[in-house]
Amino acid sequence: MAKRLIPCFNRILVEKIVPPSKTSAGILLPEKSSQLNSGKVIAVGPGSRDQAGNLIPVSVKEGDHVLLPEYGGTQIKLDDKEFHLFRDEDILGILHD
Repeated sequence: MAKRLIPCFNRILVEKIVPPSKTSAGILLPEKSSQLNSGKVIAVGPGSRDQAGNLIPVSVKEGDHVLLPEYGGTQIKLDDKEFHLFRDEDILGILHD
């Protein structure tokens, strides 16, 4: 089994952030009150190349929190953890504190 996945080209490996289903006081939260569809970037590829052969780097880096589309990406399981592989163009934005 693979220990680490390094994406190729302009691909980004993301671990989705699952919002808590209940508060610290034990109150169950409804599904609709969940946070944005976001995730943490685990690994990034080197980027893609244009027609002239110049490298176009990926717009995010490892550790960034990103906003993800509701659908899309490729689901991958590594060591009982679930990850998603997206293209750089599919990432909707970077979330900052």
